[in-house]
Amino acid sequence: MNIVILLLLIAGIAVSLVFGKADGVLSALQSGAASAVENILRLSGAYLLWMGLLNIAEKAGLIGALSHLLSPVLNLLFPNAKEAREAISMNLAANMLGMGNAATPYGLEAMRLMEQSNPRGGVATNEMCVLLVVNASCLELFPATLVGIRSGFGSAAPSAVVLPTLLSSLCSTVVAVVLCLLFTRPCSSRS
Repeated sequence: MNIVILLLLIAGIAVSLVFGKADGVLSALQSGAASAVENILRLSGAYLLWMGLLNIAEKAGLIGALSHLLSPVLNLLFPNAKEAREAISMNLAANMLGMGNAATPYGLEAMRLMEQSNPRGGVATNEMCVLLVVNASCLELFPATLVGIRSGFGSAAPSAVVLPTLLSSLCSTVVAVVLCLLFTRPCSSRS
């Protein structure tokens, strides 16, 4: 991917030189870099707020309560991943709050814990595949990052995306889970 981006950049510079627009390339590169830094700063506040709340929820035992509340679903989706249950719960909670980047460390931790008890090391278990699919479909109750982006760019209604995001992510997650259950259960009964 780095090579593709480099080739696109070189092609853009070459075309701008051919058409005498080299000054525009330099100003576009500088304004793009400045815009990237501004976007990072805009998102940092919202991101830090939600990460802090997630950390407080974990320390207060709310994640354990969430894990207990979700236990019927977690038992269905991850029957052999008892040791990774808390990391999976944290991963799902972060995803539900629309903080994909915050969910990543918990997802990696859950995968590491599931790999420790994997009898076929290096080969993904059904539970690992289900976690990957659930993360990709990503049920979002509140898309905090998206609302933060819209708010940072001055949207008149930054939270207008909450209901459409909830409905679309609910549909994708239900379809993903149903497909996982259809495709993983026969495999687990054979092994």
